[in-house]
Amino acid sequence: MDQSAGIMGMPGVGFFGMLAIGFIAGYVAEKAMNREHGLFTNILVGIAGSFVGGTLAGVLDIHYQGFLGNLMVAVAGALLLLWIFGRARSRGVN
Repeated sequence: MDQSAGIMGMPGVGFFGMLAIGFIAGYVAEKAMNREHGLFTNILVGIAGSFVGGTLAGVLDIHYQGFLGNLMVAVAGALLLLWIFGRARSRGVN
C-alpha cells in the first residue's frame, strides 16, 4: 500500500500526529545528545528530523508507516541533524 504524504505531512499520521511526533523525536534526540532546548525547538528539530530520516529511509529503501514508524524515522533524523550541527559548531569554534 503506497501512501503518499504532502510537503507538510507524514505517511499514516495527521497534522497533530506530526506535531506530537516532532515533539517526542526532538525531546528524545535532545536528551540523547545531552542538549537543552525548548518545546518549540524540539518540535522543529523533530519535524526537520522526520524529513531527513524519511528521505534517508527512501534512499535506503526502508519502508515505514504509522505513528511508531514515523517516530523511529524522525528520531533517527533528529539525532543525525543534531550531530551534524554539533560537529559544525565545534569546527567553527576552533
